[in-house]
Amino acid sequence: MAFNVTLRQSGRQFQAEPDESVLLAAQRQGVGLPYSCKNGACGSCKGTIVSGEIEQASHSSSALSNDERDRGMALLCCATPKGDLVIDVREVAGIGDIPVKKVPCRVSGLERKATDVAELKLQLPANERLQYLAGQYIEFILKDGKRRSYSMANAPHHEGPVELHVRHMPGGTFTDHVFNAMKERDILRFEGPFGTFFLREDSEKPIVLLASGTGFAPIKAIIEHALFKGLDRPMKLYWGGRCKQDLYMMELAERWVKDVQNFSFVPVLSEPDADDAWTGRMGFVHRAVIEDLPDLSAYQVYACGAPVMVESAHRDFTSYHRLPEGEFYADSFTSGADIVNQV
Repeated sequence: MAFNVTLRQSGRQFQAEPDESVLLAAQRQGVGLPYSCKNGACGSCKGTIVSGEIEQASHSSSALSNDERDRGMALLCCATPKGDLVIDVREVAGIGDIPVKKVPCRVSGLERKATDVAELKLQLPANERLQYLAGQYIEFILKDGKRRSYSMANAPHHEGPVELHVRHMPGGTFTDHVFNAMKERDILRFEGPFGTFFLREDSEKPIVLLASGTGFAPIKAIIEHALFKGLDRPMKLYWGGRCKQDLYMMELAERWVKDVQNFSFVPVLSEPDADDAWTGRMGFVHRAVIEDLPDLSAYQVYACGAPVMVESAHRDFTSYHRLPEGEFYADSFTSGADIVNQV
């Protein structure tokens, strides 16, 4: 017997099977709910159970704390209903019409951008075109059935190969292969697009773009999309890394500053090497935002990268610097460790 799930703000309803997560049920019926990792590691799909009961599967404690559970919050990607539910969660418009499909592809380019970052380019079959929103991601399907997620780094209007930025995680099955064995013309298979991290074009608010490491990839796609659409909203990019090589496309960001009106770029390093001869900003990248913009009440923020950065930015911006909760959009780049260390 299926259970009714009602979204409190809109009154919209859909049905979930007893063994089906709320998120999966919503997606199956074309209802857009926020999500990213889909495995309880990132917290993007967090919502509040207004009435009814759920079974909450194992998840990362950083994605949903015990205090949040006590306040009725849940991760909808791993919450199954035990009866009818009313939930309070932000709906996401604009993703229901884009088909998710499995696609074979050929490696058409593989270039090191830093010692531990590679730009991977994928050529789709001649009769295929990947529809997606700038900021979304795909999942590679590995031979053992496991999956690895990577965001598109180019905007969807781009006619050439799909561009991804891959950071080497030593010991990681997929990234070890990318850095040690992969070659051009290799065949891969992926499914996508996924995710609800994309530019909301119905706003005129100035935009803060916040990236750490390869979190720059979807941010790059969003910027390219905004430029292609001719959006004139002010954009301020903050990109953080440990040392200078972590900002592996800094020249591109600097070019945007010269070529794009109302665009600014703030690179931030936490532990620059002596060889970097760094004279720029230092510390945590989200703290640089706070130093420059202590009042975020009039902004939209798009944050992508390490979970600790995304979580810290969300907490500090919304709790102490007046950013409206509904104006923070994020994609946490969770790893296998984030998935394994669950409660």
